[in-house]
Amino acid sequence: MKILIVEDELKVASFLKSGLQDYGLEAAVALDAVSAQRMLAAADYTVVILDVNLPEMSGFELCRFIRQQYAQLPVLMLTAMGSTDHKLMGFDAGADDYLVKPFEFQELLARLRVLHRRYAGAGEESVLKVADLELHGSSKLVKRGDKRIDLTARELALLEFFMLNQGRALTRQEIVGKVWDLSFDTGTNVVDVYVNYLRKKIDKDFSPKLIHTLNGIGYILEDRHA
Repeated sequence: MKILIVEDELKVASFLKSGLQDYGLEAAVALDAVSAQRMLAAADYTVVILDVNLPEMSGFELCRFIRQQYAQLPVLMLTAMGSTDHKLMGFDAGADDYLVKPFEFQELLARLRVLHRRYAGAGEESVLKVADLELHGSSKLVKRGDKRIDLTARELALLEFFMLNQGRALTRQEIVGKVWDLSFDTGTNVVDVYVNYLRKKIDKDFSPKLIHTLNGIGYILEDRHA
């Protein structure tokens, strides 16, 4: 793995870089977003470890830039900002994972390995299908019939979770835990909001409808006309 660490605190950045190198991983450091953008353009990286509090441009803004310019590059946010709202902001910006400081280095390594396997394995093309809806594993291309559908990173993760579990009832608690890696807060409607986003893109102008509400339970994705 070749890892780009975007961290403005030199002591933290040096700790992360030396720790990763101790495990045989290649790591480089950018102390601000502008440097990170320049380094991303000059070399290919496997994963980006991204702090939120950066000078001039926040980690959330940089994450959105990365998602636009390097769609398949995994981003792990590593920050002391650990509230549910902050995590949701990170995921909405396109982060693939979110780890709160202080952290155990072994957990960081485990999360990096998961991201690496997920994206390295994407080279092996696989296609998930439900009715005329398709999700291509390597390109992350989503199609309904002949129409290409553009999804955000979080919408894509939600759709993939639904399609991997097609025909199975999924609770809001399970969806939040698997797609957002958060504990379920009964006061948040993030699942319903994102299901609504997804429905507008993959169901609204198509037939049959594939995402169904299960009252008192959650949601299910299935072709009820099959």
